[in-house]
Amino acid sequence: MTRAHLRDLLQEREWLLADGATGTNLFMKGLESGYPPELWNDEKPDVIRWLHQGFIDAGSDIILTNTFGGNRFRLTLHGAQDRVAELNEKAATIAGELAEGADRPVIVAGSVGPTGEIFVNAGGTLEYDRGVQAFAEQISALAEGGVDVVWIETMSSTEEARAAVEAARQVAPDLPVVVTMSFDTAGRTMMGVKPAELAAFARQHELFAFGANCGTGAPDLLVSTLEMTAAAPDAIVVAKANAGVPEFVDGDIVYSGTVDMAGTYARMARDAGARIVGGCCGNTFEHVAAMHRALQGYEPGPRPTVEQVVEKLGPLQQEGGHKCAHGHHQGGDDDGAGRGGRGGRGGRRRGGRRRRG
Repeated sequence: MTRAHLRDLLQEREWLLADGATGTNLFMKGLESGYPPELWNDEKPDVIRWLHQGFIDAGSDIILTNTFGGNRFRLTLHGAQDRVAELNEKAATIAGELAEGADRPVIVAGSVGPTGEIFVNAGGTLEYDRGVQAFAEQISALAEGGVDVVWIETMSSTEEARAAVEAARQVAPDLPVVVTMSFDTAGRTMMGVKPAELAAFARQHELFAFGANCGTGAPDLLVSTLEMTAAAPDAIVVAKANAGVPEFVDGDIVYSGTVDMAGTYARMARDAGARIVGGCCGNTFEHVAAMHRALQGYEPGPRPTVEQVVEKLGPLQQEGGHKCAHGHHQGGDDDGAGRGGRGGRGGRRRGGRRRRG
C-alpha cells in the first residue's frame, strides 16, 4: 500500500495506535543485555521484520524504527560510531518495506533517543552544537531510508530536545517532528521538566505532536497526559506508557501490567485527551492488540481524575525508588544519563544499557 501522511491520517481519524516495546520483545529472540539492538538491523534483519510485523498485525498504525540508540555517542560505546548512517538507513528501510506491504496505511516513525550525555548548560560536557551534529547525522540517515516522521523520544531536558528538533529541521525539513519525554521523577523528567513545560516547548517549536513515554507505569504517565492536554487542549498528544512497573524476578525484568490492563489504559488515555496511544517498555504484541480492541469504536468519556486513574490502574509510583528499563531511577538520581540503562523501548535485565521498552 502507498505510504500515508501522519497529518492526513489524523484528519481522518480521532486516534492512532502506536507500537509497543522493542527490547522486551527482542530479548525473547535472544538479544543479550548490553548488546546494542541497532546492530541487529544488519545482523538479524529477519528478527527486526518479525518485531515490526507483529505490531502491524496487532493493529499498530505507527511503528518506530529500531534506532533508539542509533546516534554516534551511544554507538561509540560499542565501537560502531562509524556505522550511524548504515544502521539507521537499514532500520528505516526494513520498517518501510513492511509498512508498504500492509493492507492499510502504516506510518514509519524514525526513533531518535537521547545521546546519553549531559549538555553543558546542565552541568555536563556535551556542547550544544555537537549534540545537533550527532542528531543531524542520525536523522539524515533515517530520512534517507524513508521514514515518515521524526520521533524524538524519552528526552529529559528541553536543551537536548531542542538540539534534536533543530537537527531535524536542518536535514529533514519536510518531515513532521514529534517529541516525547519521560516524566519519571515526582512528575518531572530527570532534568526537572514538567509536562506543562513540554507543552509550552511544543508550541514554541511548532511540533506536530508531543507527549510522554516510558516512566514508571501507566498511572503516572496518564497524570502527565492530563497535565499536557490541560495546558494544550487542541494539541496532538502522545501517550506511550510502560506495561506496569518493572521488577527483577530471577534475574529477569517482569512487568506488572496485564494485557487486560492495557485496554483499560488505552481507553483512559483517550479520555485524558491523547490522540496517539501506544506502549513502551514491557508491552508485547498481545498488549498492543488489547489496546486496539479497546479503542475500536470507543467514544471517549469525561476526563478522568487522578483518583479514578489510581482506582482502575493502580497506585502512582513517582514517590518510590523504582528504576525503569531505560535506566532512570524513579524518584532518585539517574545512573549516568543512560550510560548504563535502557536502550530503547525494551526491557532490561542483568544490567545493560538504556534500551527502548
